[in-house]
Amino acid sequence: MVPRERIDSARIPGGDEMTLYRRGDDFMIVVDRNELMSTRMNGSEEALGTMACARIAGVAAPRVLIGGYGMGFTLRAVLGVVGPKAEVTVAELVPEILAWARGPMAAVAKGCLDDPRVRVVEADVAEAIAVAPGGYDAILLDVDNGPDGLVRAENNRLYAPRGLAVARAALRPG
Repeated sequence: MVPRERIDSARIPGGDEMTLYRRGDDFMIVVDRNELMSTRMNGSEEALGTMACARIAGVAAPRVLIGGYGMGFTLRAVLGVVGPKAEVTVAELVPEILAWARGPMAAVAKGCLDDPRVRVVEADVAEAIAVAPGGYDAILLDVDNGPDGLVRAENNRLYAPRGLAVARAALRPG
């Protein structure tokens, strides 16, 4: 078995340290002993992107917000189904994740961060939601491994009634 190689680590604001590992051609991001994501399992991220965008397929120039870049699977799925006039904003809290996408994971990223439809904001997705009332056709939250704050406790607010109300207000009518 190929040993796991530690590539880099980053401190999550308000949270623990996350570590990027590589084993052969596979990458994984780990917090403590929890594997948050890996290149081996990406079906849920791709489904999030394609299923959400299927609901806005009739919008000529959709505006989509993705909370969390991760390994870029959601972003690439969205870019694969939205048209050329789409605007896709990625809010990523941990700058090192973006550096990993442009560095050791560039082959995985496949240039998606350089797509002219993409705008990257290094910020908490909650802030991106709060400053854009009626600004998005879809908001895709992939900031944790579910609605519980595994990565950072502050993520719980996104899925609390107040957080969901703010997200709903950030969606365009319809």
